[in-house]
Amino acid sequence: MRVYQAQNGETSELAAALSWLARGELGASRYQEADAYAGEARRLAGKLPGAHEPDRDQRLATAIGAAIEVHAQVLAARGERTQAVAYLRSELTSFARTGLAERIQKNINLLGLIGTAAPALDEANWLGPQPASLAALRGHPVLLFFWAHWCPDCKGEAPVLAQIERVYGPKGLVVIGPTRLYGYAAQGEPVTPAEETRYIDQIRRHFYSGLSDMAVPVSAANFVDYGASTTPTIVVLDSNGIVRFYHPGAVSEAELAARIEALPKR
Repeated sequence: MRVYQAQNGETSELAAALSWLARGELGASRYQEADAYAGEARRLAGKLPGAHEPDRDQRLATAIGAAIEVHAQVLAARGERTQAVAYLRSELTSFARTGLAERIQKNINLLGLIGTAAPALDEANWLGPQPASLAALRGHPVLLFFWAHWCPDCKGEAPVLAQIERVYGPKGLVVIGPTRLYGYAAQGEPVTPAEETRYIDQIRRHFYSGLSDMAVPVSAANFVDYGASTTPTIVVLDSNGIVRFYHPGAVSEAELAARIEALPKR
């Protein structure tokens, strides 16, 4: 690391590498070392051109996002959850207009979304059946499945969700599948919003045919509000609209069934 720095100077690649070291130390529960690497990554990234516009350099975005995430998780691991959320909210204000907003919001949600009222969904644009608002769905448990057209893990989750819907749909469960535009379609080809929307609908019809009753709101705002920087992200609401399960990543059928069975009865 130091040899690289001596030869190449301070670069976004170096900042990203430091942030990955921070994540490695965090995974090993070495919190002091993790925080030290995160702080070093953040300080270095802050000195580089474009630090306030990290979307222009993916390595810079990785460095800043991971450094923020690690520091917040270290605070939470030390029992300083309130300080961690306050720190994340401050960073969210700083990066609200960047792609980091979803990642920061995800970490806020991991620390504090469960047990609170679910954020409303933007339903102005959709595919499939017209979505009902979450307010209108009070009295029904709701499963939110945040997915992306390019996401293989999302496609892998489709049969799991289809089976969950077959079992729990007759008992009142409503499955909603928010997605968003990314600016590209197959093989990363740049497309217009209208072209990408048509492409997403093709993906929906082909890979999610077992979820034909699933309304699909199309909005980046939903991904920001729910911190869905990881796809899939699964969120389960009880019949009062309270978040009871929040999980970035795929979830097994057994775990989802257990989470739904454990929901408070209205």
